[in-house]
Amino acid sequence: MTFTVPTVDISTYVHGGSASARAAVASAMDSACSTVGFVQVLGHGVPDDAIAGLTSAMDDFFGRSLEEKSAFRMPAEINRGYSPPKSESLSLSIGVQQANRMNDFFEAFNVGAAASDFPGLDLPVADYAENVWPSESFRSRVLPYYREAARVARVLTSVFEDALGLEHGFFDDLTDHSVEMLRMNNYALPPGTIDLDGELVGMSEHTDFGIVTVLFADQVAGLQVLGTDGGWHDVSPADGVLLVNLGDLTARLTNDRWMSTLHRVMPPIVDGTIKRRRSAAFFHDGNIDALITPLPSCVPAGSTPRYEPITVRDNLVAKLSGSRSLQSNAAAVADAARVQAAAR
Repeated sequence: MTFTVPTVDISTYVHGGSASARAAVASAMDSACSTVGFVQVLGHGVPDDAIAGLTSAMDDFFGRSLEEKSAFRMPAEINRGYSPPKSESLSLSIGVQQANRMNDFFEAFNVGAAASDFPGLDLPVADYAENVWPSESFRSRVLPYYREAARVARVLTSVFEDALGLEHGFFDDLTDHSVEMLRMNNYALPPGTIDLDGELVGMSEHTDFGIVTVLFADQVAGLQVLGTDGGWHDVSPADGVLLVNLGDLTARLTNDRWMSTLHRVMPPIVDGTIKRRRSAAFFHDGNIDALITPLPSCVPAGSTPRYEPITVRDNLVAKLSGSRSLQSNAAAVADAARVQAAAR
């Protein structure tokens, strides 16, 4: 069977449309989320100039020297600012340790929702850290895309409500002060900045942590998705699409009716040189204090839910302690087993 990532056009949710048109989109989304967990989304309405601003800001920042970029590095527990190459290992977030493998090769810059964005809520600064900005020019080019990606994420949760037969506004109670982050990734580095002292991985195997991820990516090979056949499959965005995938909290919420799909990035190497690849992942993770419990409608009568209730904070802490603090997440037994069983 050929592996494909389904394409869903959400324009009827973005611009308005008939009830029947929305029902067709919701049904297509349900099928995609149930069978693959990744979706190529058309009709998202993100302007080209927002993407152009984002990519130019990324190019300018990642083109700086490692010393300049490292001035914006934050402690591991603060998920903001610059992450240099080999400082993280995403596979540890699912409890996978690979022999003869370096930590992940990518470098990244993170910005996200801050406590000051929600005046009056007295949110914990540790969870809603303030951003560090390399320059006002960088900030002014990144924020328009950040806001567009946040809008798309909320449109998607409206589609999810219809696809799952939930009342409109269900996700509002889970996301009205959502922990959100835009992670800008770069996979090509100037010669001499890193030693290859083990097997090269751009970004190791992982699932995303939250509700839904909206991903801009170059049309460059590298992203791979673990299919239900146990094999890794290359995925590249089609023209004009954003890639969307579900996170662990949605898998929990739907009692695994929908999939939080394992994926990784294996950067192509040509004549010893890594080809340039950029991506920007917007993570819509939910309110830090929200309790995620499987939906009764997703638990078959007479059976026990697959997941115990968990707060967004506890889920994020377990995952981030793996990827950023390099402590293996022993609780992710099922995902670790799937990775170990997968064909290389």
